[in-house]
Amino acid sequence: MADQIKTMNVWQRWMLAIRPKTLPAAAAGVVAGCGVAFTLEQFHIGAALAALCGALLIQVGANLVNDVADFYRGADTKARLGPTRVTHTGLLSAGQVWSGVVIVFALAGLAGVYMTFVAGWPVIVIGLASILAAIAYTAGPCPLAYIGLGDLFVMIFFGFIAVCGTVFVVGGRVPESAWWVAVAVGALTVNILVVNNIRDIETDRKAGRKNIPVVLGRKAAEWEFALMLALAFLVPLLLIVRDLASCWVLLTLLSLPRGLKLWKMLHSGLEGPPLNDTLANTAQMLLLYSVLLAIGFVIG
Repeated sequence: MADQIKTMNVWQRWMLAIRPKTLPAAAAGVVAGCGVAFTLEQFHIGAALAALCGALLIQVGANLVNDVADFYRGADTKARLGPTRVTHTGLLSAGQVWSGVVIVFALAGLAGVYMTFVAGWPVIVIGLASILAAIAYTAGPCPLAYIGLGDLFVMIFFGFIAVCGTVFVVGGRVPESAWWVAVAVGALTVNILVVNNIRDIETDRKAGRKNIPVVLGRKAAEWEFALMLALAFLVPLLLIVRDLASCWVLLTLLSLPRGLKLWKMLHSGLEGPPLNDTLANTAQMLLLYSVLLAIGFVIG
């Protein structure tokens, strides 16, 4: 692995820093939000594309900040089990990574300018809050990931902000169904963080991070994963019962076997680098769920 790292070209180094496998988490809320927006009186395709671009760019920016901020805090060591960090290994300098942060957030800002023309000033508030949260997650004097607020952050920004913000920009208003969909998407995104935290439990403990596996133990985190999974699959039923969607939203059940398989893998005691695959598969399952939910709204 060390020899492969040394021979990486510039493009490969930046792709390592961007972490493409995390991007389904950013896309999921926009996809699900577009599904809800399709049922409203208007659907602005340009705003939908801008929302997707903005979400992906902010996720990339958050990944870059996370890379360099954890390097400064000494959280990345030789004992790290997750993907290689470019700042820690010297593949990119801290200055280069910070330059990347500025560029991607500037591009996200351009997408935000367009959405502001479409939907008005609330987009500015949503955009600035999202960028500040992406930075504050692991950087600054009191990073959210280090004080036990990571799960709440994910639910708010990957669930409510991503879904409801998209519905507002694309469809012009936020119906009740959007809030329920946000709960489901947020819950499954939290599960990505759960797997990440279980994998890094020892290094997080040494780095001073506070999260459920560190504070309450691995078993508590495993049951958190199960609870979030159950919550996500309860939402389509609630949508139907409250007459907010048709039975087509039950298409999401097609992703349930994959979710159960992931939980069984986690509950079996899997640890170390193999959890990297579980992490990627959890993100893919989230995107699959969101696509199926969006299709259900469109067909219905």
